Amino acid sequence: MKKYYFIAVIFIFGMVGFTNAQITGSVLDEEGTPLPGASIVIKGTTTGTTTDFDGNFTIEASMGDVLVVSYIGFETLQVTVNNSVMDIRLTSGVALSEVIIVGSRNPNRTATESTVPVDVIDMTELNNVAPQVNLNQILNYVAPSFTSNTQTISDGTDHIDPASLRGLGPDQVLVLINGKRRHTSSLINVNGTFGRGSVGTDLNAIPAAAIQRIEVLRDGAAAQYGSDAIAGVINIILNKNVNELTTTVTTGANFTKNANDQTGGVDGETTNISASYGIPLGDNGGFINLSGDFDVREEYSRMKEWEGTIFNLYNTVERVASSDGYDIANLLDDDVADVIQYTDQAGIDRNGATTKEDLRTILGADATTAELAARGQQRSDYNMRVGQSALRGGRLFANFSLPLDDIGTTLYSFAGISSRTGNSAGFYRLPNQSRTYTPAYIDGFLPEINSNIKDQSISIGIKGMVGDWSVDLSNTYGKNSFLYTIGNTFNASMQNSSPTFFDAGGFSFLQNTSNLDITQFFEDVMYGLNIAFGAEYRVENYDIVAGEEPSYAQYTANGQRITLASQQPSQDFFGNSRPGGSQVFPGFAPSNELSRGRSSVAGYFDVEADFSEAFLASFATRYENYSDFGGTINFKLAGRFKATENLNIRGALNTGFRAPSLHQINFNSTSTIFDNQGNPQEVGTFANDSRAASLLGIPQLKEETSQSVSLGLTAKIPDANLTITVDGYFVKINDRVVYTGQFSGPGTGTELDNLLRQANATAASFFANAIDTESKGLDIVVTHRTDLGANWRLKSDLAGTFSKTKKVGDINASEVLRNAGLIETYFPEDSRVYLEEAVPRTKINLSNSLTSDKFIIFLRNVYFGEVTEATTTVANQQVFGTKLVTDLSVGYKATDALTLTLGANNLFDIYPDRAKDEFGNRSDGRFDWSRRAQQFGIGGRFLFARLNFTLK
Repeated sequence: MKKYYFIAVIFIFGMVGFTNAQITGSVLDEEGTPLPGASIVIKGTTTGTTTDFDGNFTIEASMGDVLVVSYIGFETLQVTVNNSVMDIRLTSGVALSEVIIVGSRNPNRTATESTVPVDVIDMTELNNVAPQVNLNQILNYVAPSFTSNTQTISDGTDHIDPASLRGLGPDQVLVLINGKRRHTSSLINVNGTFGRGSVGTDLNAIPAAAIQRIEVLRDGAAAQYGSDAIAGVINIILNKNVNELTTTVTTGANFTKNANDQTGGVDGETTNISASYGIPLGDNGGFINLSGDFDVREEYSRMKEWEGTIFNLYNTVERVASSDGYDIANLLDDDVADVIQYTDQAGIDRNGATTKEDLRTILGADATTAELAARGQQRSDYNMRVGQSALRGGRLFANFSLPLDDIGTTLYSFAGISSRTGNSAGFYRLPNQSRTYTPAYIDGFLPEINSNIKDQSISIGIKGMVGDWSVDLSNTYGKNSFLYTIGNTFNASMQNSSPTFFDAGGFSFLQNTSNLDITQFFEDVMYGLNIAFGAEYRVENYDIVAGEEPSYAQYTANGQRITLASQQPSQDFFGNSRPGGSQVFPGFAPSNELSRGRSSVAGYFDVEADFSEAFLASFATRYENYSDFGGTINFKLAGRFKATENLNIRGALNTGFRAPSLHQINFNSTSTIFDNQGNPQEVGTFANDSRAASLLGIPQLKEETSQSVSLGLTAKIPDANLTITVDGYFVKINDRVVYTGQFSGPGTGTELDNLLRQANATAASFFANAIDTESKGLDIVVTHRTDLGANWRLKSDLAGTFSKTKKVGDINASEVLRNAGLIETYFPEDSRVYLEEAVPRTKINLSNSLTSDKFIIFLRNVYFGEVTEATTTVANQQVFGTKLVTDLSVGYKATDALTLTLGANNLFDIYPDRAKDEFGNRSDGRFDWSRRAQQFGIGGRFLFARLNFTLK
């Protein structure tokens, strides 16, 4: 696929030339800085040239000719030749008329002229004025069809934000960098969040400072780009700037009424430092650009106060015994003399109880109020951290291009590394729970999940001309790893022998993709014909690495690891079995450990033809064969009709597919998942080729398939400087992969019971092609630009998405499940809500940017539609209403090099609706706002300051 370097603008236009002349000149930006590599084409011809590194050019033209001057990141300009020396200044900003890379292999296609909707997002502007600094949140606020939010109390998903396009799954959008496939994360989302059961791409591993622009293709494209592109494609174009050093420091925090567990003040402090610098290479437009950033994000919490029970009378006995210097671990043995002694010393009426069984009845009574007073504590001392995880990380990307001759042969490469550590917390382990070993934590404990996420990628290729064909040969490698260490926690079954810090293991995913892309544009065939074909070979590998034994094992009271069903785990005073493994996140066991790989080979053909000045049509087909599930062939047919000079009608039909990820096929583990009442369940995730899956009649995974149609229009009103695009779509997905509900054994010693016991679990979940879905929606984008006087310019963008996804038809369950009455467990009600209603189906964004020589004023209002609490109990499904969030920033250009910006995200401190008591989802005060249904997070007002320093 040809990248971008030249823009050929072909119109039917005739002029009489007066004299032939050699025209020389320069192309500059608004500040007079030369623009190397700018394209200058004589309108109505294919004659053109590019500027050198000083921005200078020479071209043979006639007086009266019109030169079309373009440069990526700037508005295209048409100027008439009226002098032999010309200085041309371009205005920054990516317009919809900019040449695009994604969605079409025609090197001349623009966003408004394309057959499918493409959003072009200028990151240069957003990096200066937007409050957000990570890529997920930037896109969440600027692209209405894109949704991503920080999650809470969801294990690894606290550290990597799931994202979606058009309300479909995180794994149904394909991410490209410079047109090359990006690898996905190694994390699979299995806890209570939107996108449960899916694998997404970690966009936050890419520094925003490294990005020139982002192209969001809002249409199915599996026939062009392969698996995953059911919802669309996000193509990230990296920086190519040279002779310019840009450094930015952004710092901010939440200044909100609900900060610090709803007491007010400031929390969630964030600092980001970024830099970008490029140097020219050679004399033909070569370059290398290095961009990176480092950030620190502190946690915040929005839980006010724990309202449930904390202590029982046995905890009172423990406190009294501990105050007396007694080792309270001895209270657990069968000799209850010490228990009786300290029960009496505490003033507790035993009612004559002298046996352990009788004492259990007496000492199980609630004693929360009295114990809080006796210990000098408050209920808020037992709060969880409900909000944002802490993160610290750095990212570095390089973008390189070196022309090898004067006919377009170019060696290119881009690469990136990132390292991120995170810290989040789980549910508080209370003193009155069997999973809390009180001799070690007499007041209970808040376990922490520490993540170590590393990402590496490199792509290298060469492109050039072979005859009249443009050939691009490349290889792209990427790997993501995610390791867990669990701190401030305990393996309760080990009792006094347990460590408090565990290596819990982790996983990694590797992808290597080789591509050959061949294209040619036939200018003289009809009104232009572009043919493209190519091949791809991809290798993937997924690994699970075991943690240390105490992180996953369960032990007897004598300290023996349990390996047989006849062995009994250690117990608390009340006879409850103590769970094994590290609390909050049990580690991966050797039985979970694996290394699985696969390969795929693909070939595609793509043709795009301008049959007339008014009618364009394209056809693409792609065959792909996977080593683990076979082959698939897909098609796409698209067209555009130019009804008038300023009105286009476009549409597309396509089929698509998504291969189940290696993660979904192979992931297996045991994790602590809390049910709707906040009660912990040790849930084992079993692979589909496991014995547990066979017992329940759950088949092996197969690919998802899709059919989609889109229809839209683009309109320009030149006199009003207005551009409008409207696109409707319909997507049907068959055999969609979901994460099932929790299957429990009958508890009668069956084979399923034994399998669960071996996995240290009480229930089992699987990945399954359980449902078919339909999605439909409407996307609208309106762009307006105008000059206000001599020095002010106003740019306004109104964009909205209106979407709906629903399950259709029966659940795709086996006869075994149907006969057992387990269909509602196979695809439970909360999974339906996650799919259909847990993220906004309506989102509208109005952005206004007012600029002058000295000031940049940015105002954005985002309307978030309603969402529904994802719970299995229909009566508890509270609907959270619509909200409007306002961002405002003001930038002042103190000098040519220095810009200061102050601003706010969520200026008016808006929060989602609170969870109401009558719906029963607050979990005794843990969740005053839903953790399962997200609109824009619960951080509240975020104020920031930014310093931007640029040397040219």
